[in-house]
Amino acid sequence: MRYFGGCDSGSTYTKCVIIDETGKMVADVTLKSRINAVLSCQDALDQAVAQVPDLNSAEDLTYLVGTGYGRNKVPFADENISEISCHAMGVHVADPEVKAIIDIGGQDVKGIAVDTDGTVLNFAMNDKCAAGTGRFFEAMARAFEMDLDEFSNLSLKAKNVIPITAQCTVFAESEVISLVGEGKPMDEIAAGIELSVAKRCFVMSKKAGAVDKITLTGGCAKNAGLKAAIEQVLKLKVIDLPVDPQLMGALGAAEFARQKGM
Repeated sequence: MRYFGGCDSGSTYTKCVIIDETGKMVADVTLKSRINAVLSCQDALDQAVAQVPDLNSAEDLTYLVGTGYGRNKVPFADENISEISCHAMGVHVADPEVKAIIDIGGQDVKGIAVDTDGTVLNFAMNDKCAAGTGRFFEAMARAFEMDLDEFSNLSLKAKNVIPITAQCTVFAESEVISLVGEGKPMDEIAAGIELSVAKRCFVMSKKAGAVDKITLTGGCAKNAGLKAAIEQVLKLKVIDLPVDPQLMGALGAAEFARQKGM
């Protein structure tokens, strides 16, 4: 049996997926990224390989594709492919019915339109500002003195929405701290935060023409409040993937590796 790997070196998390000849996922790892991307990738690869009895090291993989922010840092990679292409392919493998993706990464937001074969039809990306990204949500959770899991569910309890006017992460954090200090309901502030990000996501998806049969990828896809806000703004149901949405880049990279290595 031959095995194929994909390593997604993100700014916040490093993900690794290994699949077999049939495309079945046999190993997956998600780790917090370290300052040294090479070491982060090596750790993820080592832990993924340890889940497959037939493998001793990443060098035993038939083909390995690197993707993500640090894709050029993936040890033993045979090829590097953009995260946009890998997210599209990963989602196609997970659910071929999906035709549009909103990917919310650690430092950017992307809208991706997917063709019937998993290739990219079009995309739009906001990478000039951290607002609406994973780092933005980390800042918001910090302002609330909560962890991300607790924050992601907070807005679901809100009966009203307090708008957040600041478009910059730094100013938004200051605005949130001021609102909390004024005694405003924290769930309603959180709802305003989620809605402001959902509107940014809508702009990216519309620019890319990614507006139907849509799903979310990236770590922020696990944010229940954000998902609800995006559904409200898009006026449609977001498709839930059968595989961890944070693994889509690595899964797509592994599938590209399988196609190249077979």
